[in-house]
Amino acid sequence: MPYVMRNAEGEICGLCEQPQEGYADEFLANSDSAVVAFLNKPAGVTAVSARQFKLQLLAEGLLDEVDAWVGQQPREVQIAYEYSGTFVMDSPMMKEGFAAMGFTNGQVLEFFTAAAQL
Repeated sequence: MPYVMRNAEGEICGLCEQPQEGYADEFLANSDSAVVAFLNKPAGVTAVSARQFKLQLLAEGLLDEVDAWVGQQPREVQIAYEYSGTFVMDSPMMKEGFAAMGFTNGQVLEFFTAAAQL
């Protein structure tokens, strides 16, 4: 019988067995459909291949803009972008790049989720 935590969008983002004042003070039954959905939610995508990442940039019309941004970054960022086999969503370079493009955390997750399907 969990107490639920909710994110800014009102979605369940965590469960606690005991109430946590200010964080998890809403009680829901184990059988509640929102709790069941949260517990059965597939794990999110955390990384994609370079091919998937760059094809998703192309699909969203961002490839040229990102290439230009990378070209203005320090050499180590340019090398990482060009030669990485995998792009990890929570890496500092990814966070900086997506922030520069004005992406929200939700948009970054949507981007990686779509890229993983390619």
